[in-house]
Amino acid sequence: MLEKLKALEQKYEELNKQMSDPDVLSDPSTYKQLAKTHSDLSEVVGKYREYLEVLTGLEEAEAMLEEPQDADFLSMLNEEVATLTNDRERLEDELQVLLLPKDPNDEKNVIVEIRAGTGGEEAALFAGTLFRMYSRYAEVERWKVDVLSSNATELGGFKEIIFM
Repeated sequence: MLEKLKALEQKYEELNKQMSDPDVLSDPSTYKQLAKTHSDLSEVVGKYREYLEVLTGLEEAEAMLEEPQDADFLSMLNEEVATLTNDRERLEDELQVLLLPKDPNDEKNVIVEIRAGTGGEEAALFAGTLFRMYSRYAEVERWKVDVLSSNATELGGFKEIIFM
C-alpha cells in the first residue's frame, strides 16, 4: 500500500509541474483533464502526507520512551503514543477506502420516480415523506435535486413525483 501511495504522490507532484507549464495552460482541454486528475489525487495525497506525519511523530515518541524520563513526562509520552497509534490506524483505514477503484457511474445522474400506488391519501402522504427524505439526503451529500414532474395532492403528498 505504501508503494502505491508513494507513486501517487510522485504523480501528484508531476501533475503540479505540468499544470504550471505555459504550453499546458494554453490548451484548455489538456489543462481540464490534468486538473481533474489533480483534484482526484489531492485527497489521497493529503491523507498520505498526514499519515507520514503521524508515523514520524510516533517514531519520535517511541524513541523518547526508551530514554530515562520522570514519571509525569513518561505518562504524557504514553498518552501521545496511544493517540498517535489510534490516528495511524484511522488513517490506514481511510487510505484503504480512498485507494479503492472509482465506479464509472459515480459521476452520473439518477432519475427517481415515486408513485403513491394503492392506499389513497395515506399512500400519497407516504410518497411525499419519501420525497422529502431523498431530498434531504441529497442536500446532505450536496447533490442537486431537480423535480422533473409532480402531481401533488391537497394534503401535501404526491400521487406521483419524478426527480433527478
